[in-house]
Amino acid sequence: MSERESLDPQFEDFVLAETQKQRFQVLVHGLTDTCWETCMGRPSNRLDSKTETCITNCVERFIDATTFITKRLMNTTKYRSDAPLEFQ
Repeated sequence: MSERESLDPQFEDFVLAETQKQRFQVLVHGLTDTCWETCMGRPSNRLDSKTETCITNCVERFIDATTFITKRLMNTTKYRSDAPLEFQ
C-alpha cells in the first residue's frame, strides 16, 4: 500500500480546505498591503472621498488581475493536459 493510499480521505479534504483558507488569507494580506501603500497618504480618523475611490479601484483591479491570471493558468494547464508531452 502506497503512502497516498493510506491517507484518510477526510483528512485530505481537511488539509485541502485549510490550504485554500491560508492561500486566501495571503491574498487578502497582499491586497491590503498593496492598496494601503498605493492609496493612503496620512492616516486620519476618516477616509476622504479620493482615498475611498482609490481603495475601491485598487481592490477591483486586484480582483480583476487575480481572476485573469487564474483563468490563464487554468487554460494553460488544460491545454498542457490535452496535448501530448513532447521532449526535445
